[in-house]
Amino acid sequence: MSSSTASAIAAARERAQALDRDDPLAFTRGEFTIPTKAQIASSHLPDSAVSGSGDNNNTTTTTDDDKCVYLCGNSLGLQPKRTQTRINQYLTTWATQGVQGHFKPLDGSPLPTWLDADERAAKLIAPIVGASEDEVAVMQTLTANLHLLMSAFYRPDINGKHKIMLESKAFPSDHFAVETQLRHHGLSPANSMITLTSPSSPEDNILTTPEILSAITAHAASTALLLLPGIQYYTGQLLDIPTITSHARAHGIFVIWDLAHAVGNVPLRLHDWAVDAAAWCSYKYLNSGPGSIGGLFVHEHNSRVQEDESDYANRLAGWWGNPKPTRFAMATVPGFRPAPGAAGFQLSNPSILDTTSLCASLEVFALAGGVDPLREKSLRLTAFLEELLFDAQGILAAEERALFRVITPRDPAQRGAQLSLMLRDGLLAVVMRELEGRGVVVDERKPDVIRVAPAPLYNTFGECVAFVEAFGEALGVARNEVA
Repeated sequence: MSSSTASAIAAARERAQALDRDDPLAFTRGEFTIPTKAQIASSHLPDSAVSGSGDNNNTTTTTDDDKCVYLCGNSLGLQPKRTQTRINQYLTTWATQGVQGHFKPLDGSPLPTWLDADERAAKLIAPIVGASEDEVAVMQTLTANLHLLMSAFYRPDINGKHKIMLESKAFPSDHFAVETQLRHHGLSPANSMITLTSPSSPEDNILTTPEILSAITAHAASTALLLLPGIQYYTGQLLDIPTITSHARAHGIFVIWDLAHAVGNVPLRLHDWAVDAAAWCSYKYLNSGPGSIGGLFVHEHNSRVQEDESDYANRLAGWWGNPKPTRFAMATVPGFRPAPGAAGFQLSNPSILDTTSLCASLEVFALAGGVDPLREKSLRLTAFLEELLFDAQGILAAEERALFRVITPRDPAQRGAQLSLMLRDGLLAVVMRELEGRGVVVDERKPDVIRVAPAPLYNTFGECVAFVEAFGEALGVARNEVA
């Protein structure tokens, strides 16, 4: 390491220490279990977990030097410490109450009855997405919810509006959902699917707002539904949700947003923006655990239930979509009558294990004061990371900075917590190996992209410095091996 690099690292660490010391949200890091470098490197389940003799949290004293640098909350969020506590309380309720857990409140328990668990989750998630409690439902998983929304609101007219518009590089599940919805209606994706590609950024496909609005206008006569991501998973681009929504709705196009990478990451105002509907997962920035329960939003103008109405949108229905007072009546006549709002789109009773895990994390969001203060910290974190990557007098030498570029928009208003770094051809495998060997966790998108996401709930400015230092070392090794 050169003396100039060592000086730059020391200066960056000093700045980071000051920023972390003055961070009003620093306390939320203590709410999470941060894996140690040894745990990340280990290929064995801890003995206490195998035997059931103890918990799986970091109960021994560790320093930040012992902990891994985890910058992968855009893929899977870390576990809140209270998750294990809440799940143990749920398990104890099940063990001691059996079926009574559905209806019997327990003195001293912080958990709702199982009948009310999804209602509590909706109350906690509503402010995170900017909705009323009645407009959200915690249910199913992301792709299942997209299918449910499309089954309710996609009504193609083969002689008029029958097309679905999405981006060309959408997450594969979104493509698959659209393709199969079209085939379900007897339509061909070749004729009824519009995929948006950016003429100004064909390689990265950073779609500008004017490009999206222009495409909506051009295809308005034949487009029935628009499906876009709030934040694009690959590039990390934050789309202008209110402007795009308003333009599409003005052209008679129903709008669904996939908020997998936006929920818990950036402030959302779904009700105020008049978004028709949206769906999300909860295991990224919401930290509910792998594959955990998802959620959906249906604006109140799409979910009203009138006394004399028999057509409550062409939805798929299940017993949990009944109003709570009649849910256990088991009546089939006169037929399904949904609860008002998003709750009426529910099917089966939700997994209480999943819902309990999600609510444990949402409690931490409430402690932090919601998404707005987290967004303020996120902007500072990501800007600091970006500065470290490109400072000509900083940690990375010019030859290392020449080996990658950021494909995420540089404008902070057009991104969330994630920076996607595209590496020169052939470097990815070595860089990932070297980062992992240094206890740094990010994720890869082959062939050449790593995604780095400092999550404000648990990441620090010091970890940004540690990442860039490790990244520079990894690039140096990769350059020598691949050359």
